[in-house]
Order: sequence, then structure tokens, then C-alpha cells
Amino acid sequence: MEITSKLVNDTLLATVEASRIDSAVTVQFKETMRQIASTKSARVVLDLSRVTFLDSSGLGAVVGVMKFLGPERKLEVAGLTINVAKVFSLTRMDTVFRIHNSALDALAASEGTA
Repeated sequence: MEITSKLVNDTLLATVEASRIDSAVTVQFKETMRQIASTKSARVVLDLSRVTFLDSSGLGAVVGVMKFLGPERKLEVAGLTINVAKVFSLTRMDTVFRIHNSALDALAASEGTA
């Protein structure tokens, strides 16, 4: 699974380049995110703007990344498409994650978070 990343100030922005995060790619997703997250940063923003399908396995993988980061580093999500936003809402994960409309919004919000 291709995930691009860049460090902007103290925010690590990871962009999923695939259209699906499902059971077929969850192991690869978690491994790639663990490698990317080894870059030190105060927070990690996961840009899901290209993801149009996320199943329960995919959501579990996103939660796994959050747990991997631990309480000292926050995982935030950005750019949820309609279907992915529904999954977050139906599972109440929208109350667990800070959700931004876009990666640019998340980066702009970095000034107010630490």
C-alpha cells in the first residue's frame, strides 16, 4: 500500500494513495504507517481524501495506528469522503478522532494544538 508522508513543522502528514482500506491491505497499511510514524513529530495527520471505501478491518487498522502512537502523539484524520465519514460516524469513531475537512485544514490547525 502506498502512503506518502512529509513533515510540516511538527506535524507528520501521511496521505493514503489507495482508494480502499479493507481486510486485503490492513497488515500492509499498519506496517507502512508504523515505518512512517517512526519519524518524530508531535502529531500525525492521516489524509484519507483518496480513500472511498473503508471496512471494519480498515477502521481497526486506523485504530491500531492510533494505539501504536500512544497517548503522547495524537492521530488525527483529514479529508474523509462521504462513505468513509459514514463509517466513522456509525461506529462513533468521530468522537475518538479529531477530524479535519482537509489536510490543509489540519496543517493550519497545527498552530493551535501541541
